[in-house]
Amino acid sequence: MTWNVLKTENEYQKAIMRTLEIFHAEEGTPEADELAVLLLLVQDYEAKHVHLPEVDIIDVIKLKMEERGLKSKDLEPLIGSKGHVSSVLSGRREITLKMAQKLKDFFHLPAEIFLPSPQLRA
Repeated sequence: MTWNVLKTENEYQKAIMRTLEIFHAEEGTPEADELAVLLLLVQDYEAKHVHLPEVDIIDVIKLKMEERGLKSKDLEPLIGSKGHVSSVLSGRREITLKMAQKLKDFFHLPAEIFLPSPQLRA
């Protein structure tokens, strides 16, 4: 099959389905070449049309705390005093790069989650 730039949701869905069908194509086969083209086309379509919502890092931190049964006091070694922790969790104080690094490591979060947030400042 000949593929062109994906312009519609229907074309995108067809490309996704075909990608899944030939995902394990052996290198050097026509299917492997088709897969390479499809992956580029899908990536291009998604970059233009699929927008993920921004994540509020404070909500993520609170969720991770809840999952682990942690209290605000447990974040003091990462953020600072009780007042600092309270200010960060309430959104009154911005997360610094140093705090972000510690929180990333502590909660095993991807660094990218801190980047789009307007709360992150050096």
